[in-house]
Amino acid sequence: MTQHLSLVSLVVADYDEAITFFTRALNFELSEDTPLGGGKRWVVVRPPSSVGSGLLLARADGPAQAARIGDQTGGRVFLFLETDDFARDHARMVAAGVRFVREPRHEAYGVVAVFEDLCGNRWDLIQPKPTRGDDATA
Repeated sequence: MTQHLSLVSLVVADYDEAITFFTRALNFELSEDTPLGGGKRWVVVRPPSSVGSGLLLARADGPAQAARIGDQTGGRVFLFLETDDFARDHARMVAAGVRFVREPRHEAYGVVAVFEDLCGNRWDLIQPKPTRGDDATA
């Protein structure tokens, strides 16, 4: 049996505002934007050239979901955006106005910095250390 994680649902206040943030500030690609009726849409964004998982941007439906916008994990880092060039992506994201709440640091597993998305959810931008067999210039 083959399985993989395809989508993670992210509760947002507004579809278009979220699409703008993810496509401009994070350089994600809009994979799908399908009207479902009643003002709902199926909106999927993915990192550039990603063939794996993506985010389903789900507009909050009611006060209980709206209360979770930006705090889906109680303030912990929620999502991990892996890059092959930390310096490039960090600089681009800072220039695009992304708010980093922890400065870049070197850890045993690689270079990492914590940023917040447009709603306040925390993410790690991370470039893992090369492992044996990986390209040593990565």
